[in-house]
Amino acid sequence: MNISKEWIKRGEDVITRTYGRYPLVPVRGEGCWLWDADGNKYLDFLAGVAVNNLGHCHPKVVAALQQQAEKLLHCSNFYHIPQQIELAELLTANSFADQAFFCNSGAEANEAAIKLARKYSFEQHGPERYEVITALASFHGRTIGAISATGQEKVRVGFEPVVPGFNYVPFGDLDALEKAISPRVCAVLLEPVQGEGGVNVPPEGYLHAVRQLCDRYNLLLIYDEVQVGCGRTGTLFAYQHDHVEPDIMTLAKALAGGPPIGAMLARKQVAASFGPGSHGSTFGGNPLMAAAGVAAMKVLLEEKVLDNCFAMGSYLHLKLSEMQERYPFIRQVRGRGLMLGMELDREGGDIVVAAMDKGLLINCTVGNVLRFVPPLIVTRNEIDQAVEILDSIFKQL
Repeated sequence: MNISKEWIKRGEDVITRTYGRYPLVPVRGEGCWLWDADGNKYLDFLAGVAVNNLGHCHPKVVAALQQQAEKLLHCSNFYHIPQQIELAELLTANSFADQAFFCNSGAEANEAAIKLARKYSFEQHGPERYEVITALASFHGRTIGAISATGQEKVRVGFEPVVPGFNYVPFGDLDALEKAISPRVCAVLLEPVQGEGGVNVPPEGYLHAVRQLCDRYNLLLIYDEVQVGCGRTGTLFAYQHDHVEPDIMTLAKALAGGPPIGAMLARKQVAASFGPGSHGSTFGGNPLMAAAGVAAMKVLLEEKVLDNCFAMGSYLHLKLSEMQERYPFIRQVRGRGLMLGMELDREGGDIVVAAMDKGLLINCTVGNVLRFVPPLIVTRNEIDQAVEILDSIFKQL
């Protein structure tokens, strides 16, 4: 009996079709590996789309969840939550920020950032300044506000009218950004490295120049680090590669090592615009998720995970670049740390399916960029296994 097929059949009747799901039913994970309902084993280089940075079911995250679940699952944000406070202390002590707001997802974190930028600008400059400049090929989430900020038309089709007040410019084009600045603009929102847009790394010096523009025109700089934060690029936060601090930053995905949580970090003078009643989240920063976040952050900070990410990211980049030399249909290998993309001269969907059939999980974004975001604890041996599987597929092309 094929257990996976039974689950898939049941799911098709009761689950909305918002995802193009592969015929895979994961039931167990450990480190960089997943097992499906039929006992098949997979090397996971998607990591829940850059969520499982510490691998599946990291023992310290699991222990934190178990211990907290026996004490208190949830309480209102009308009260002071120790686990939330401890997580905020860890985040602010290791970043530019002074204060944190907690929510449940990356889209919610970006909504909070946009609201804060507009509220701050309203208080400082009046109601005329409300527009936010974002980048083409960006991705900021699936809520109506987040798709309005996203510079990809495909995510907005069928949902118009979107929220007004967003302008899009090419990522990495400083002249286009400066031309888009008007008296109505209050902030610039960028991903330090674009993920869903194709793993796009900005040109050298771009973020420095953007920071200078924001300072010149008195604009807030917001970084969306939902996918690239929490160690993914080899530093705790991606902005630390360029040493260019924002005024507001958003996190989610890997923040709690798997469980759902989001956060918006800000400088104190900006965060002050969020007074009582201005924003909120019922579940944001609840004891259970915050406890997992504390455990995950401590592992990142104390157990040389970032060192491994940097070393294994360099190794994976090298191995993928060697493949580029052998296969002319590979246009480029790019990225930072363990967030790498391989751009092809053809569609990559069939390669993703072929890899899954051979026991390797990756995905394809923007049609022709294979994306590799394995757990930051990945080993050289596991990278070699992944590359061997890819190579066996490419030989057939």
